[in-house]
Amino acid sequence: MTSTIAPRVRTLVLLLVAAAGLLLAGAGPVSAHAALTGSDPRQGAVVGKAPQQVSLTFSEKVALSDDSLRVLDPKGKRVDRGDPAGTGGTTYAVKLHGGLPDGTYTVTYQVVSEDSHPVAGAYTFSIGAPSQTSVSVDGQTAGGGVVGVLYGFGRYVSYAGFIVLVGGAAFVLGCWRRGTAVRSVQRLVVSGWLALTAATLGLLLMRGSYTGSGKVGDIFDLDLLGQVLQTKTGAALVSRLLLLAAAALFIAVLFGAYDKRDDEEKRDLTFGLAIGGTVVASGLAASWAMSEHASTGLQPGLAMPVDVLHLLAVAGWLGGLTALLVALYRAPAETPVDAAAVRRFSQLAFGSVLTLVATGVYQSWRQLGSWSAFTGTRYGQLLLIKIGLVVLLVGIAWISRRWTGRLAESGVAEADVAEADVAEADVAEADAGRVTADEAEKEHVATGAGASTTAKGASGAGSASGAGDASGAGSAGADGDSERAAQLARQRAAIDTARRKRERDADPNRFGLRRSVLAEAGVAVVLLAVTTMLTSTEPGRTEEQAAAATSSATADANAAGALTLDMSFDTGGEDGKGVVRIDLDPARPGSNEMHVYVLRPNGRAFDIPEVKIAFTLESQDIGPLPVVPDHISTGHWSASGVQIPMAGEWKVAVTVRTSDIDQATVSKNAQIG
Repeated sequence: MTSTIAPRVRTLVLLLVAAAGLLLAGAGPVSAHAALTGSDPRQGAVVGKAPQQVSLTFSEKVALSDDSLRVLDPKGKRVDRGDPAGTGGTTYAVKLHGGLPDGTYTVTYQVVSEDSHPVAGAYTFSIGAPSQTSVSVDGQTAGGGVVGVLYGFGRYVSYAGFIVLVGGAAFVLGCWRRGTAVRSVQRLVVSGWLALTAATLGLLLMRGSYTGSGKVGDIFDLDLLGQVLQTKTGAALVSRLLLLAAAALFIAVLFGAYDKRDDEEKRDLTFGLAIGGTVVASGLAASWAMSEHASTGLQPGLAMPVDVLHLLAVAGWLGGLTALLVALYRAPAETPVDAAAVRRFSQLAFGSVLTLVATGVYQSWRQLGSWSAFTGTRYGQLLLIKIGLVVLLVGIAWISRRWTGRLAESGVAEADVAEADVAEADVAEADAGRVTADEAEKEHVATGAGASTTAKGASGAGSASGAGDASGAGSAGADGDSERAAQLARQRAAIDTARRKRERDADPNRFGLRRSVLAEAGVAVVLLAVTTMLTSTEPGRTEEQAAAATSSATADANAAGALTLDMSFDTGGEDGKGVVRIDLDPARPGSNEMHVYVLRPNGRAFDIPEVKIAFTLESQDIGPLPVVPDHISTGHWSASGVQIPMAGEWKVAVTVRTSDIDQATVSKNAQIG
């Protein structure tokens, strides 16, 4: 039966890893956790005279570098001077050179939000009147490219390593102390330590390139590494490495010295390992809490310890589950996982689930802020998937708990069978010893008789020599018999071990528990991938705040005379639904500045292959007047000098193409002038 299970296990593991990889690959560039909520001059504004500085306001505090804020003239030349700096709260500014000529200027920003994630973007404003600009910001992304993919994979591996390390050690120390001598479990916990250590070193090296240029060659730039070490994230990664050194000592004691102690020493050592392991595990969890979502936003003083408890509960449940799976499949027949150990883990998992629910509810409220964010933001949608996976995992765990109860009921019978096997082995060994002794004695007597006969027909000297030879032959025969007896005992022991393993694997209760635990582990792999994506996705509360700020800015623009039109479209293809927004400023006859935004139904900007606009004044039979805007940034197109010949009720038609064959045209009438 084991031979048929192993290929299934390998196949399922490969499929689950592939699913997790697809989830991570589909995440794309990391979403900004600090959203741009305002600017001065505002996006698309036309100001009468050159401003002295450009200021940007974010939804939370950000970290700046020398080139975080740049202002470029229509030819792409920098016109900012000095380093950007904070002006109070979450607003940051950079000063401009004096005497700037009229034209369209581009503002680019690339900062790091307080929860450690890079944020980048760009927008334009004009002095005097809009003009053509040669600046292209199509590649203005944060956390993308090869380095972004590697960094995301490193984050996944670090979470997985932490869960296996902490959960596996907790399973051995709290549920199955006999597992300290099982090599497969030892390798599992050590592998978790190695994965977490390697991933942490990789994240530390990639951090500078990830938040900056995004170039692979900058990964080993020592200057960037020095800058990273001065940041909150760098300090958290270094702290994690120091705690991993302490964790290595913990592993060495748990799997080295522990099994060699007597019972009284083991009790004292267990208490010390439990205290020390809890401190180290909490410190490792805090290295995430102090630098990511929990460290910023609402109630950080409460959110960080809650986040630590959440991570420890995840490790206790999923990491212990992984250790149990390995023990069920790889533990030797001499030290199988007993029902008591499975029952203790079931209690540990139940407590972990309760902790997860309590801390998860608080974290959801803190990151979403409203019920609408569940379905209207990417964070909320991922959270719904995570909740569904947790519910599925709890359901499978309930099935595992039933198998555990059945295994416990059959535990007494297994113990009786084991005692009978031991008694039978003792009897067999005693019989083998008696048979060997009898055979040796008979052979010795026969040899002695032959020696006596030889002695009768020989001289005195020959008689002594013959007796000596006979004695040597008898001794050699006895040694050979002892060696054969030892070999026979080893063979019987191997046969008994194989028989007990077959009987153990054939137990339907243990087999059912194996399958349910394997299913739990499979769901856990996907759950971990979704959780990793959640930690790198803009919280729903922040996304809704940014959308509200954008709506407010649009309202201000309308009050100043600009025109804003929102039109829903559906091309019928994949990712073909959305809203196209047109801002026309000043919406009067003559030259106008036009901005086009393409948004998903949840309000997030996204790119499509092509956008075209046409203006038609049907009452005067003018048009259509085509306009092809230039792509500025993700979901943003702009056109300067859009000429409106006369006032009237114009039909504004927008053609959006979402693929090579999917496109749609939507229109709306608006009063211009």
